[in-house]
Amino acid sequence: MHGITWRPTPFREFVLKVHSRCNLACDYCYMYELADKSWRAATAVMSDEVLDAACRRIAAHATAYSIPTLRIVLHGGEPMLLGAARLARVAERLRAAAPTSTTVDVLVQTNGVLLTDAALATLAGAGIRIGVSFDGDRAATDRHRRYASGRSSFAAVDAALRRLRDRPAAFAGILSVVDLANDPVGTYEALLPYEPPMVDFLLPHANWGSPPPGSVSGGAPYGDWLVAAFDRWYGAPVRETRVRFFEEVLNLVLGGQSHTEVVGLSPVATIVVNVDGSYEQVDTLRSAYPGAVDTGLDVFAHDLDEALRHPAVMARQVGVAALSSTCRSCPLHQVCGGGYYPHRYRPGEGFRNPSVYCADLRRLITHAAGRLRADVERLKQPA
Repeated sequence: MHGITWRPTPFREFVLKVHSRCNLACDYCYMYELADKSWRAATAVMSDEVLDAACRRIAAHATAYSIPTLRIVLHGGEPMLLGAARLARVAERLRAAAPTSTTVDVLVQTNGVLLTDAALATLAGAGIRIGVSFDGDRAATDRHRRYASGRSSFAAVDAALRRLRDRPAAFAGILSVVDLANDPVGTYEALLPYEPPMVDFLLPHANWGSPPPGSVSGGAPYGDWLVAAFDRWYGAPVRETRVRFFEEVLNLVLGGQSHTEVVGLSPVATIVVNVDGSYEQVDTLRSAYPGAVDTGLDVFAHDLDEALRHPAVMARQVGVAALSSTCRSCPLHQVCGGGYYPHRYRPGEGFRNPSVYCADLRRLITHAAGRLRADVERLKQPA
């Protein structure tokens, strides 16, 4: 990518890995079940020394770039293993370190099984919003999201989501992994009783060396799944919830800017701070190969400007210049953005490839654009 004129986009989202272990054994997990097994040697809990150094680096970055709002995601493993009281103290320290002109939005992304009434009260009282990973009804959840013993996690997560429904200000939303074995409309409708403010459907982490489950040459099974869910969501007489994936596609079809790395070409502004203080790229890159997340930088020895200048970060900020020639010649590349970066990986070639979900993204985007276009034309018709 020599000769590219590039001005770095400062980081505005920080994922803090506060705990590196988990109390579930989800069989599709990129942390524990896919290519990178480094978690086995990782420190279990982020120390106070790492947290303090991270707070200083983040505050200095926000000051240097006059960032009005920071989004901090407390993540894992399972962050609730740290305990709600300690998570609240982490949020307090992050906010205390930040410049007074910067708002710090703190979230916890959890599997929900430890989200008791007391824990929720503590997190909500600390101004922490909570996102829950959950795949739908009992059958869908039990297919992948079980304890290591094989025991179901559904009842505990169902109870947690009902608690969150009663505290809407603390409810960030639900992340749900697409499974072709689950009915798309049924999956969407199974999430609605919890009244989530936002739902996001996530494609299983896969690449050209490890294709998605159920993928078929020349087919688009995940695109078909997403289209069915999209039609149910888009065709509802009133808005039942936001679906981030679908909203992003529609926004990009209309010429807007993306707010997520899954689609679009907007520069990535997220970095991970691991439990040991190392800076990492988006942690879902663990699904590609061991060490794919590594930068060789950490909070003790390197400021965040050094992370911004890392070649791998640059590759995720230069937009169309990082795409393969196949993607650049495609009329949809401004919308799909080449697909999610980890899903472009091909062993021996790296990431300059179309997404392994290329056909699926094309199916969803062309369908969503067609429905939007039809509605616009209908509105143009005289009454």
